[in-house]
Amino acid sequence: HVTPEKFYVEACDDGADDVLAIDRVSTEVTLTVKKDIPPSAVTRPIYGILGTIRLVAGTYLIVITKKKKVGEIFSHAIWKATDFDILSYKKTMLHLTDIQLQDNKVFLSMISHVLSVDGFYFSTTYDLTHTLQRLANTSPEFQEMSLLER
Repeated sequence: HVTPEKFYVEACDDGADDVLAIDRVSTEVTLTVKKDIPPSAVTRPIYGILGTIRLVAGTYLIVITKKKKVGEIFSHAIWKATDFDILSYKKTMLHLTDIQLQDNKVFLSMISHVLSVDGFYFSTTYDLTHTLQRLANTSPEFQEMSLLER
């Protein structure tokens, strides 16, 4: 969900009420609930957040807008991110000179090119950041941690 003040990323899991709120001015990230999303927010589906990047014009949020299932590991779906969107935290570019606008445009083009190259994979239920061998040698406490905590 996008408003002029914030990005709201709503979890789509059954029973999930948590919403990630990203302030577009301070860049502060907080956890809130669905009822805090303004009805005026523009809503569209995304499949994940790739990250943020700071360019000449300010900070941008990179989100996954399309995905393709490429396989499974132990019944866990593995997805390939196939399309992305680069969302500006700034509402306007009036603060930039013509040269800065051009530089920012070049940097955005470079990022778009990198994102168009194959190789961005993710899973929402399986740890792709560790090898199977390493996962087999971890403690029970590590296994019980969420993917985010790992």
